[in-house]
Amino acid sequence: MSEPTAADVQRFIAQGLPCEHLEVEGDGRHFFATIVSAEFDGSSRVARHQRVYRALGERMREEIHALSMKTLTPAEWALQAGAAAPGAPRA
Repeated sequence: MSEPTAADVQRFIAQGLPCEHLEVEGDGRHFFATIVSAEFDGSSRVARHQRVYRALGERMREEIHALSMKTLTPAEWALQAGAAAPGAPRA
């Protein structure tokens, strides 16, 4: 079995979780994902990660060796994007 690409992992997550924004980087063994989904509203970080693991299913055990992730709600994503904008006031 060949190692998955970042595009593969992104597709796997998107198939199992509705996302407003999804970005995956990685080298075939280690991946980092930024995942923005309304399904994360009201959930703890652990619950959000568990939701992503459910979306990946058996792939997490068999194909993907390491996945770090940042899981955000759309509101959190908008706040983060606003804070990163040039000239944006700092908290």
